Amino acid sequence: MNRDEQLRREAVETVNKNKQIAEQDPYRLHYHIMPPAGLLNDPNGFIQFGGKYHLYYQWMPFKTDHGAKFWGHYSSSDLVNWKHEEIALAPSEWFEKNGCYSGSAIERDGKLYVFYTGNVKNEDGNRETYQCLAVSEDGLHFDKKGPVLELPKGYTAHFRDPKVWKQDGKYFMVVGTQTADLKGAAALFSSGNLTDWEHKGIIAGGGTGKLKNFGYMFECPDLFRLSDKDILIFSPQGLETEGMKYQNVYQAGYVTGEFNPETGEYTHGDFDELDRGFDFYAPQTTEDITGRRLLFAWMSVPDQKEQDHPTTDYKWLHNMTLPRELTLNNGKVYQQPVRELEALREGEAVEYTAELNNETVAFNGVLGKAVELLIEDIEVSEGWFEISIRGNARLVYSANEKILTLERKSYTNGIVEKRQCKLALLSSLRLFLDTSSAEVFVNEGEETFTARFYPDPENKEMSFGASQKTNFKIKKWNLQKKFI
Repeated sequence: MNRDEQLRREAVETVNKNKQIAEQDPYRLHYHIMPPAGLLNDPNGFIQFGGKYHLYYQWMPFKTDHGAKFWGHYSSSDLVNWKHEEIALAPSEWFEKNGCYSGSAIERDGKLYVFYTGNVKNEDGNRETYQCLAVSEDGLHFDKKGPVLELPKGYTAHFRDPKVWKQDGKYFMVVGTQTADLKGAAALFSSGNLTDWEHKGIIAGGGTGKLKNFGYMFECPDLFRLSDKDILIFSPQGLETEGMKYQNVYQAGYVTGEFNPETGEYTHGDFDELDRGFDFYAPQTTEDITGRRLLFAWMSVPDQKEQDHPTTDYKWLHNMTLPRELTLNNGKVYQQPVRELEALREGEAVEYTAELNNETVAFNGVLGKAVELLIEDIEVSEGWFEISIRGNARLVYSANEKILTLERKSYTNGIVEKRQCKLALLSSLRLFLDTSSAEVFVNEGEETFTARFYPDPENKEMSFGASQKTNFKIKKWNLQKKFI
């Protein structure tokens, strides 16, 4: 038995044993992608290929902590029903012995080309990093071709997460990195054949331009065209908090600009966060056959509190966001849950037209653990409007201060913590609640808040309150449980 077969067998044996424990967890999600057991983090290789959507993911199958990562794999024909496939990549070769780190996928001549970072940690403490290629004919079984790009001069070994695309007859790769003078940057490479890569330079960060002093590391870059602009998504590390901004230990966001494929130059504006909540990191996008730009993100952030999640007692940790469609509106990226998610709804909606005035009300039938809430035609001109969720989370809009706030009880110490953003007007909210997660889409995607939270498993209650006259309409659906 070779090293690859041995690792796969050990992983499957461990997962099969721990999966039985994981499935007993009351916080196990109903309709989100999560690992059968072990730790999940970054989405990888998100693509529509061979008639299916494929979402690979960073996976530590042996424990709920980080280590030598595998690539796990889910596939779906409809973005709703997902099948857990066999392991895509195992860290079995010398160039990836400490982890098959994040990367992307592209189709060429009917085959799937996957690019990922091979992580190597030597006994002397030094790190080596390689950008590697693996090729598949079916999206399930991969032939590893090894490194196609070694570390260029001018960067530290924190050089990872290649995202590859084709444009104007050439292939491009953007890599998240740290420069030799310890500044976060996105580096660009080009190729005519997907195996020989030429360094074109830094397109964002690295001591120049608007992002010249913007943290010490960029992770998970992703450059794509949206409407008439080129969007660079990335996850910077090392930003200082600025008022309501940059409240998490690491951030995820984007800049908008123009990419010139002839020169490799990219001019862009200021950075804006993609999500205002507690748990959103390492997003990755793809374009499907309908032309939609779709996004998945890891519903967490890499921090010291990870092991405090109560799910670790049940041998699993973390999940993905729902798939989202991106659009560009007046220079701002909007996110909406994909329309296919309507298939999760069970039966008819519970509906109310409400008027509140200095009161808190619970509506009959508007409760549950796995539900979708659509709140429309909101009219709140003064005071505040709130939604309380299962005794643990609260969404509050202050019409006077023009601030939207998401609160939750910390799963580490029970203290209420908050995330906020400025919002000139609140007109609609769409909430997807799933046992221990919340995704909030504000004003049809103008802002989003994403969070894990851990209410009493038996608590299904929700209430609505307002300090002054507030009108709104509610639609509520129970959502189907999907075992994935």
